[in-house]
Amino acid sequence: MSQGGGAAAARKAAKPQDQGWAWMVLFAAVLLQGLTLGFPSCIGVFFKDLQHEFQASNSETSWFPSIMVAVLHGGGPLCSILVKRFGCRFAVMLGGLLSSVGMVSSSFCKSISQLYLTAGLITGLGSCFSFQAGVTVLGYYFVRWRTLANAVASTGTSLGFTLWPLLSQYLLDEMGWRNTFLIFGGILLNCCVCGAIMRPLQLASESAPQSPKPGREAERSAEAAQLSNGASPPQPELQQQSRRTACSQALQKYLAFDIFCQNKRYQIYTVGVAWMMMGFALPHVYLVPYAIQNGVEERKAALLISIIGLINIFIRPFTGLLSGHRVFTGRRIYLFSLAALLCGLSNFICIISAEFSVLITYCIILSIAMSGIGALTFQVLMDVVEMDRFSSALGLFTILESITFLIGPPLTG
Repeated sequence: MSQGGGAAAARKAAKPQDQGWAWMVLFAAVLLQGLTLGFPSCIGVFFKDLQHEFQASNSETSWFPSIMVAVLHGGGPLCSILVKRFGCRFAVMLGGLLSSVGMVSSSFCKSISQLYLTAGLITGLGSCFSFQAGVTVLGYYFVRWRTLANAVASTGTSLGFTLWPLLSQYLLDEMGWRNTFLIFGGILLNCCVCGAIMRPLQLASESAPQSPKPGREAERSAEAAQLSNGASPPQPELQQQSRRTACSQALQKYLAFDIFCQNKRYQIYTVGVAWMMMGFALPHVYLVPYAIQNGVEERKAALLISIIGLINIFIRPFTGLLSGHRVFTGRRIYLFSLAALLCGLSNFICIISAEFSVLITYCIILSIAMSGIGALTFQVLMDVVEMDRFSSALGLFTILESITFLIGPPLTG
């Protein structure tokens, strides 16, 4: 009777996956990625105004979006700690609050260095918490439809790419950059609403009683034997050993160094994506000022980023459905590699001409490549590592990305 009741409880606990409230969580993840990953796409709209306001060079001004994007991806270990200690919902809502505070504070900045701290560090860290916790929770709510869920969630980034530049240009023309940043603070506060939807999911495996770890049991028995023999362990050595063990366990738990050393697929994938990201964010930072410098009207220049986002909206779900087919099971890495190759080669189009029609062609090809990368990045990572270590693997993955994200735009500037 008890076994039948336990089986029924297990089925009930696992029921929310792939159905019901899971789709509400997916909807929240779409909005969340639009509010976080899509947000840096609008920074290029403010580039010239910030340069004029603070009398800053290209390189000095580009540090602001670089820090934001780098912290957005590099705060993974902190997010991993928050998720493990307090859950995904808390991390998402805290991130929304930090993002809002950062942008509201940015509207009062008196120097470009203050903008590095407020919009760069604080808003970037808040976006990191919201985005990465939102990606992690999808892995628990979806199993059968996980590939499709990740692709659909990534369309939120495309929506952000489409809407943020248009909204930014309109508000900048009407109110100036300071009031625009103030309004952005209120918009980013909606991350807290998305986080409230992501209620904790109790799975059957989590409700089962956990047996004590063999290593811990052996340690306790050894300590008991020592005490029964009347011998007291040397306290300084034990404390030093325990500190080393705690440090090693923390690195494995939150940064997945053990996976990086042992899993060659994860190692190659992480290093490869980190190298790719050095140039991945450059169009969002420099495409608008590049077009304006070459005679394109400001509104048309802002439209270029929106074109990238608009095409992404339709291509990303298609990429998710295609990669979810059984033919590509275990082979999604090849689709990702093809998208990364196309993304890199597309940048040569800008060398041909800076006319608006040529730049539109560039945006179309670039957006197709970015759709593949955006839809598959985290799905391939989920294929490479086990789901129970995904949060830790994501932390190391994103912190290595953040290094190249940070140096790419200033180096180009």
